[in-house]
Amino acid sequence: MKTILKNNFLRIFAIAFVLILFSGCRNSIASDLKNGDLLFVTAKESGLSGAINNVTQKQKSASFDHIGIVQKDGKDIFVLHAAPKNGSQKQDLDKFLKDQANDGQKIVVYRLKPEFQNAIPDAIEKANSMLGKPYNFNYILDENSYYCSDFIERLFRKDDIFKLEPMTFIDPKTGKTNLFWDEFYQKKNLKVPEGEPGCNPNGLAASDKLQRIKEL
Repeated sequence: MKTILKNNFLRIFAIAFVLILFSGCRNSIASDLKNGDLLFVTAKESGLSGAINNVTQKQKSASFDHIGIVQKDGKDIFVLHAAPKNGSQKQDLDKFLKDQANDGQKIVVYRLKPEFQNAIPDAIEKANSMLGKPYNFNYILDENSYYCSDFIERLFRKDDIFKLEPMTFIDPKTGKTNLFWDEFYQKKNLKVPEGEPGCNPNGLAASDKLQRIKEL
């Protein structure tokens, strides 16, 4: 009987310890984040993620395929972003972090430089007004659906924080349209939107109005 009680006590103690440790880690992450911080998610090497990075990577030290913006509401922290699953959404930070970790991806925090911080309140308000729209799977600018970097660029458009640039789907190694994107648009019966205005996470991360803070 004593052995059973002792084992149960040790089990409860272990669970409590893990919860306390997790809470401490979360609080540490939360205390470092600021309203309006941008969370860039590192790219995978294959699939859609790899295809995006293949034609958009600008920095050897930066390779991203997704982005969201932080909203702090008292003790609660959310990430507002546009994702293939559930479209434009407001997601609890813990859930956002868990989703990326499950996919083996890391998160890097970028922050607007001090002289551009005044753009954040309007950007957060704009983000909340854009929630509920479907994801833009064509990656061609559309007022009724958004993809991740498009969602973020729009938040700061009136303050000219980011720039829309001519999109390219050219594989730098071959000088031809990347095979993934060629097949991707063929299946949709669409012309590859080479040269049309757009944006991507790597392009946003390269903005001189941002500073890289740390990796979570």
